[in-house]
Amino acid sequence: MNARTFTLAALGLGLITLLGLPWLLSMGLLNAAIQMLIAALFASAYNVVCGQAGMLSFGHAAYFGVGAFATVHAMNALGGAGLVPTPLLPLAGALGGLLVGGAAGWFSTQRTGTYFAMITLAIAELLHSIAPHLKSVFGGEAGVSSMRMPSLGLGFGSTTEVYYLTLIWVLASLLLLYLYTRTPLGRLAMGLRENRHRLAFLGYDVHKLSVLVFALSAMFSGIAGGLQVVSNEAANYVLFESTLSAAAVLNTYIGGVGTFLGPALGAALMTFFGYAVSDLTQSWLLYQGILFVVVMMFMPQGLAGLIRGAVLLWRRVGPWRVLPVLLGFFSATMLLASGTAFLVEMLRRLFSRDYRAMLSADPAVPWPPIPLYGVEWAPAAFLTWAIPLVLLVVGGVLVYFTRRQLQAVQDERPVGGATASTSALPMQESA
Repeated sequence: MNARTFTLAALGLGLITLLGLPWLLSMGLLNAAIQMLIAALFASAYNVVCGQAGMLSFGHAAYFGVGAFATVHAMNALGGAGLVPTPLLPLAGALGGLLVGGAAGWFSTQRTGTYFAMITLAIAELLHSIAPHLKSVFGGEAGVSSMRMPSLGLGFGSTTEVYYLTLIWVLASLLLLYLYTRTPLGRLAMGLRENRHRLAFLGYDVHKLSVLVFALSAMFSGIAGGLQVVSNEAANYVLFESTLSAAAVLNTYIGGVGTFLGPALGAALMTFFGYAVSDLTQSWLLYQGILFVVVMMFMPQGLAGLIRGAVLLWRRVGPWRVLPVLLGFFSATMLLASGTAFLVEMLRRLFSRDYRAMLSADPAVPWPPIPLYGVEWAPAAFLTWAIPLVLLVVGGVLVYFTRRQLQAVQDERPVGGATASTSALPMQESA
């Protein structure tokens, strides 16, 4: 199976899975799936600026929020009947993101590097600051609410209908973004990332090119914001918060900023991670930060780069040589994750306000045990802290030996006796 066939098969399987989710998930999880799709589109739109054009923006929540408010006003237009039919409402978000993104891009792309990033952050913070005071536009602190109206014979009152509407828009947007990468503008955008001075020397207007790329990214961010409003039937000024911009950056780099579907993969996984872990622990943001640091240090190409490297190595030396390496890294990841989670949760409970109140009530009483994972752990016991440390040490040792095994596998001749190639080098970087 060649790479193209494998990719098409994986995409087909993913599409079939997405189409069947309403029959596999509860309504709560289906709402989470909608948020995963929206986050995937937002990260892919952000990747147009960051990954493809090399412009690190810290304020893309501005265009997500503008698209959301443009959509909610379109829903409330004409006495609540809607400016356009419900399935076309994200077009209002696209228009809002395009107009505001074009204006903001004209200013921010006057500079590059750190100055560009700071300007984009300042624009987003400016919108976040003035939004509560412009009640006629942003509804103040209460925001603006609306209702989805029936259209084309569909009521759009069920989560399933909203899911399929979101899925169609996300898939269509991703297809358009992919086709954009094949256009001359998309090729020139990659030139901006590699060497904008050379583009200027060749006679291209790099500022105009940067504005076009920025506006295009803002337009698709506006579509994502519009889908958010169609799903929630409300918009609030918190959509302009910097945490949303930071989430786009984190998701893009975790998924893989150098690949097309990497940001979408990272956004979907991290959104699901937030839904799954936030109900279990108050420290889920800490885990998210740890994951980001680990990816940046050991997997600079992101999760997509890791998968690509594993597939290339699989094809080069065969599955029986790769499976032990994958199993080793999986086991090490489980050990390190378990040890880290044990330490974090124990320390969080140990230094919590309730636990300190128990200690201060009667200092003479020994430290009460801490319930964790269905077991009562004594904070002063050696075993309590030895278990996570052993997990971390064993996991670290397993990583060391597995990396040596990976290096040995990469140095082997490919299946068939051909000269060893460098096609699996991305796997080494990711490891």
